[in-house]
Amino acid sequence: MRETAIAALHGQLQTALATRNPAPLVLRSETVPQRLPPGGLVVLRDGETVEGTAILSPLAWAIEHRAEIEVTVGGATPAARNALLDALLVAIAAAITADRTLGGAVEWAQPGAPDFEDVEFEGAAAARAASVPVALFFTVAGSPLA
Repeated sequence: MRETAIAALHGQLQTALATRNPAPLVLRSETVPQRLPPGGLVVLRDGETVEGTAILSPLAWAIEHRAEIEVTVGGATPAARNALLDALLVAIAAAITADRTLGGAVEWAQPGAPDFEDVEFEGAAAARAASVPVALFFTVAGSPLA
C-alpha cells in the first residue's frame, strides 16, 4: 500500500504540474540534477512511516506515512525565485486537495507547511527551495508491512 500511495502522489503531481508553462521537472527519489530546469524542480521523497495503529476484529493497521516534496527554483532575482516557488507550492497544494484520496490509493492526503531555504549550485545563480511534508493515511490488513 505504501508504494501504491507514493506512486499515486507522484502521478498526481506529474499530471497537475505538466500544464504549467514552463513545466517543472517532477522526479521521484532522484538526485538533484546539476542544472535547474526553467520551470523548477520537484522531487518526491518516499519519506517514512510515522505511525501504525492496530485495529482489531478483523486485524488491520491504520498507517500514517509522511512523504516529502522538495521544490527548488532558480531565477535572476530573489523576487522572481520567490514568485515561482510560491506558484509551484500553490499548484502542488491544489493538486493534492483536488483529490485527497489520490485516485483511491489512500484514505486521505494532507499537505503540511513548507520549510524554506536558499541554496546555491556550483557555477549557477542562487536558488530558492522548499520542503513540503505530505501525510498519507491508509489502512492495511494483517500487518503494517502489508
